[in-house]
Amino acid sequence: MSGHHRRLSRRAFLETVAAAGVSVRLRAGADEASMFVSLNSSLTKPMEWTAFARLAAATGYGGVDVNLSAAQREGAEATRTLLSTLRIRPGVVNLPVPFAGEDAAYKDAMTRLGDAAAFASAIGCPRMIAVLPPSSATPKPEFRRLLKDRVSAIAEVLQRSQVRLGLEFLGPLHFRTRQPHEFIWRMDEALQFATECGPNIGLLLDAWHWHHAGATAADIIAAGRSRIVHIHVSDASRQRPEDVRDNQRLLPGEGVIDLVAFFTALKTIGYADAVSPEPLGRIPADMPSEEAARLALRATLDVMKKVQ
Repeated sequence: MSGHHRRLSRRAFLETVAAAGVSVRLRAGADEASMFVSLNSSLTKPMEWTAFARLAAATGYGGVDVNLSAAQREGAEATRTLLSTLRIRPGVVNLPVPFAGEDAAYKDAMTRLGDAAAFASAIGCPRMIAVLPPSSATPKPEFRRLLKDRVSAIAEVLQRSQVRLGLEFLGPLHFRTRQPHEFIWRMDEALQFATECGPNIGLLLDAWHWHHAGATAADIIAAGRSRIVHIHVSDASRQRPEDVRDNQRLLPGEGVIDLVAFFTALKTIGYADAVSPEPLGRIPADMPSEEAARLALRATLDVMKKVQ
């Protein structure tokens, strides 16, 4: 087999884990108090869920972002067995409720949220994520009231299964000017909104958006561990705000984002969950999924080890 398709040797695996400052027990799926890198689907070509999980394990990831609907079809016991056998941890699942959309779609999805939350908890992944709109067609005060009511209702359902929700704020200018009314795009305002919605609502902290929103390491420390639910990481080139687009990301360490400060702040607050590389637009379309996964893992670990 070619080098792209061989599994990591034990020595290479140990070196990779050591470089990230992650224990061998963590890579084996134990519940250790340390960050781990989770495979995100933005790195690969579309594939069936179990194949995606196996790819994460084969390429040395400590975890995998879970396809909720596909995993639910397999069942909680089968999913736990899969992850345990592969010796990887579940990273995060997407919130299956379009809370910023039409009322009918929101209400319909809410009828199934309890089952989804119970499933996420049962597979050891009490973390969901969703995007907070940076702009809207509705004036901000009115839209904020609507979303606060909806997210607060979501929080109550998730809390029954001890599941947390991370809201992702989007920083670049082109997102917050797409619609007539600017909404929430700064980290401090997103944090305030999350806090008002419930004790189990926090942030999906994406380094790309953190950078373009002008947030700092102090903002991460102010949020604290309880309000940081999940991490996305990538890098950015130096651009004027009006030129930035979401699919122009770089691999961690290739750009100008101060990722050492970013990860140092996460370490300071004791963040101990998944870090998912998401370098949108950086992976060549013809690159094999296994090669892309390895490339992103190496880049992410190279940055993370600088804060040890």
